[in-house]
Amino acid sequence: MASGHDAQSAGEQIETLLAELRSHAGPQVAETAEELVSCLVELYGAGLAEIVTIIGKDAEAGPRLMDSLVADPLVESLLLLHDLHPTDIGSRAQRAIDAVLPQFGSHAPEVEYLGVDADGVIHLRAKGGGSGCGASPETIHAAIEESVIAAAPEAASVHIEVVEVTPELPLLQISRRPAAFGGAL
Repeated sequence: MASGHDAQSAGEQIETLLAELRSHAGPQVAETAEELVSCLVELYGAGLAEIVTIIGKDAEAGPRLMDSLVADPLVESLLLLHDLHPTDIGSRAQRAIDAVLPQFGSHAPEVEYLGVDADGVIHLRAKGGGSGCGASPETIHAAIEESVIAAAPEAASVHIEVVEVTPELPLLQISRRPAAFGGAL
């Protein structure tokens, strides 16, 4: 399998093939095929876990090798699938936020990562930002959600708390007129 292989399309193809087995060969054959797929995923996951452990033991080259593995989209998706990703969910979510916001320029909101709740929902807080860059706030929030879910697929969902920023009024300063201009007002 090439490094550029699309894991999502492979998963979709597996689902299509299992559905075809269910419809043509019956439920027993489909159950057996699903069990086979499950066993293979478990076997490859155990092998991948062993690779991660071996790499982790090398204090010198390990971090560099893990960074290289995580940089490959296919390998990263496999690490995520088997709960072996070395980067915590918060860091991955923040990396995704930082990657998507520049496309909205000065109209991007400030986005703060608040954490993950017990139900697996990632909570973010967005302040400011707005339309003017050709994208509505809803479009910007949808792009943020999509980016965060792609970086942290184990999350159940993403919730963005929107904080409206009220524009600051200019400060009006009233003072006495300097004596050189005729004294008090």
